[in-house]
Amino acid sequence: MAGDAARILNPLELTGPRLAGQEDLLTPAALGFLIDLHRAFEPERQARLAARKQRQARFDAGELPDFRADTRAIREGDWTVAPLPQALLDRRVEITGPVDPKMVINAMNSGASCYMADFEDSTCPTWDNLLTGQRALRKAVAGSLDWMAPDGSKHYVLDPASKTVLIVRPRGWHLDEKHVIVDGQRLSGSLFDLGLFAFHNATALQAKDRGPYFYLPKLQSMEEAALWDEVLAFIETRLGLPEGAMKVTVLIETLPAVFEMHEILHALRGRIAGLNCGRWDYIFSYLKTFRKHRDRVLPERGQVGMTQPFLKAYSELLIQTCHRRGAHAMGGMAAQIPIAGDPIANEEALARVRADKQREAGAGHDGTWVAHPALIPIAREVFDAKMPGAHQQAVRRDDVTVDRDTLIRPSVGTITRKGFDNNVEVCVRYLAAWLDGQGCVPIHWLMEDAATAEIGRAQLWQWLHNGQLHLDDGTPVDFSLFDRALLALPSKLADRMKLPGGAKINEAIALLDQLTHADELAEFLTLPAYERLG
Repeated sequence: MAGDAARILNPLELTGPRLAGQEDLLTPAALGFLIDLHRAFEPERQARLAARKQRQARFDAGELPDFRADTRAIREGDWTVAPLPQALLDRRVEITGPVDPKMVINAMNSGASCYMADFEDSTCPTWDNLLTGQRALRKAVAGSLDWMAPDGSKHYVLDPASKTVLIVRPRGWHLDEKHVIVDGQRLSGSLFDLGLFAFHNATALQAKDRGPYFYLPKLQSMEEAALWDEVLAFIETRLGLPEGAMKVTVLIETLPAVFEMHEILHALRGRIAGLNCGRWDYIFSYLKTFRKHRDRVLPERGQVGMTQPFLKAYSELLIQTCHRRGAHAMGGMAAQIPIAGDPIANEEALARVRADKQREAGAGHDGTWVAHPALIPIAREVFDAKMPGAHQQAVRRDDVTVDRDTLIRPSVGTITRKGFDNNVEVCVRYLAAWLDGQGCVPIHWLMEDAATAEIGRAQLWQWLHNGQLHLDDGTPVDFSLFDRALLALPSKLADRMKLPGGAKINEAIALLDQLTHADELAEFLTLPAYERLG
């Protein structure tokens, strides 16, 4: 009873370390706003997360994902989403990345159409990272952001003439913010990220006809989309914004969501601008959904590209669905970064980027993602050649006919020793950097975020727990193979202290070992890893 009384008097507790200047962000009014969001929407968030678990249990028992019978009228109905604002009509090249000040400045100065400021897959959610990111975005909106390199060698300044549109991605519904406790419960990471940003910036962005705009990650159903719609309507009312001012783009990066794209657009029809092919997380979701289906094991990660039938069908169905409803169909990420000192390898990598963007533009996408400013000219050149107008919504893709079986048919391929070992190495290297506070990590000339590590560790778990699999040379895929790969890593990474998170390599090895040997596949790598962060 005493604890309940204390929570009534002081309903919010901040458990993170006190950081210089945090009072400017976490004002009494802002904290009160977060309390109201939690109380209004936490019960439904928990209900949605429980529904996810129930559906996954049915998949584990043998049920297959499919289009919903109860929403046929939505899929077959004649309706469109609300008109798009001018700022979101042309999104041909978007750059994505974390929310540290240097990245924010470089992204906003990059010449990209939009910058997705990512609090989720490419930001490790330490308390310092989150508040530093919120502060950087607030200054960027105000036009006053600058940053000095720690050694004083370079001063970065936001270009006041930048026309790049800011789009913020909060964390997904499944993630908590453990540093903010409301009524004895952790606040949703989604509500913390989006709510705090909106509280401080929504009015200023609305005055500039710049939204605010958001990317919504990891949705699995129309009900989860409807919850976001209620949250955004609540925020608009509380902040005095016009109805529908807050626009969103939804990432279709889970297998269940691809069967509800019409329904997700419909649930958000007053404020949705488009859907995005979050293809790396989509592959992870395929693995996770079918984790106990022996007949749906995928080959190694490098062989699962967008030309594989189930991924090609997913992207083309997304284009058809969006264009039928008046929304943008955004393409996926090019994660390559320039390869210094090897012009031949660099040109080969850029050729792969060009081919991927040509595929996307040719299929009818309205824009695409890149992870590095050096890729913007290539992506823009490709889309300029194919898309002289602001978008390709007139490309209806009526030729696309996709059924349930096509969307869930696994790709054919092999598991090589190199592919197996690469999964182990990349998982450990990314996880070590993440545990050290870095969410966006260069590995083998690719800018990796959490999605790559999720694919790698989910594949390892599925390969090892489904039994009777072999490498292409006949070697059994078993735990002795995995254990040997882990044991070999420290010597393989001889210069590990020079790598991002090098001091955390041993901890990362232990965590991957634990997760891979576990009887059940962990829902998300970042859930147990988050508990290890300060």
